Amino acid sequence: MKIAFIYDVIYPYVKGGAEKRFWELAKRLSANSHQVHLYGMKSWDGSSDLITEGVHIHGIGRYIPLYSKRGIRNIRQALYFSLRILPRLWNEKFDIIDCNAFPYLPFFPVRLFSLLKKIPLVITWQEVWSNYWYGYLGYFKGHIACCIEKTVIKLAPNIIAHTRRIKNELIRCGAGENSIRIIPDGIDISFIDKTPLRKENIDLIFAGRLIKDKNADILIEAVSLLKNSFCDLKCVIIGDGPEKNNLVRLADRLDLNSNVIFKGFLQYQEVISCMKSAGIFVFPSTREGFGIVVIEAMACGLPVITIQHPMNASCELIKDGENGFLSNLNSQNLAGKISLLLSNNELRNTLSFAAKNSVSEYDWNAIAGQNEEFYRRILAKKR
Repeated sequence: MKIAFIYDVIYPYVKGGAEKRFWELAKRLSANSHQVHLYGMKSWDGSSDLITEGVHIHGIGRYIPLYSKRGIRNIRQALYFSLRILPRLWNEKFDIIDCNAFPYLPFFPVRLFSLLKKIPLVITWQEVWSNYWYGYLGYFKGHIACCIEKTVIKLAPNIIAHTRRIKNELIRCGAGENSIRIIPDGIDISFIDKTPLRKENIDLIFAGRLIKDKNADILIEAVSLLKNSFCDLKCVIIGDGPEKNNLVRLADRLDLNSNVIFKGFLQYQEVISCMKSAGIFVFPSTREGFGIVVIEAMACGLPVITIQHPMNASCELIKDGENGFLSNLNSQNLAGKISLLLSNNELRNTLSFAAKNSVSEYDWNAIAGQNEEFYRRILAKKR
């Protein structure tokens, strides 16, 4: 098969869950004798067209930051990529196209291309925002975004949803149940197992883009509540983003400079090394389409504490009290869950063992096989 993956950013030049998924699938499908092409904004120096690990990478236009100064997704960037993608695809012929749903606007030129060229189209869906748009963009812009999202849902011919929760939301918004296949995100279990741990004692660790929905401030406030009970408590925060300066100021105001360590952006292997040196992964996010970082932490043998919230799909990965804990979104409740694990080594070891055992089905090789089987099923229907 000749396969096109389309998303406005490309891993590893931009780090995030959606782009990492396409990259991991592209590598494995290419190794399985398929010709795979990745299309996204050009966010690197040199040629616009590269071949890396057998994958054809195509940079489109110039890179525009994903987030505005307010910390929200940059609409200008999504429009720019949407206008550029159709001319770039026009002379190409693919067997199948897999386009990431978010940020929605590129769906329309890609859908037009697929119809005119009679190429089957798959839409990969991480999250359904629905009414969340109103809080994110305000009423007027939020209403427009909500309508665009529902339009994409109804027009998408074939859908990959990461979780059952997302599938149910898509059906509620008008998608056909038979058009949806649940295929989760994955991890490279072999790579994680081989990665050496860091010679560093870390009690708590967080990794992710530092935006408001990740709620790293709640974690910092929880550390403040715990520091008197647990001597030399150390919390490492990995990642960068528009909220970083606010988080650094919060840690300084709470006198946590020796307790909360900001590592900034790290390469993937360094992230895994840090995780393997830690005791507990704390992930207070309230908006996750899946949460690759959660299963990465579990594969490192970490019990995970995350937030019970209707938009946090990573909750589906946690069996409360068995391989981690679900917490309310407040620092007191989060601190209580952390304290329970920090003060009970036997419980922490039990949850750690269960966490590692519960992620074996998420290996990227298995996920790539599920995607390939879904593509073949779609192509068979076309014939």
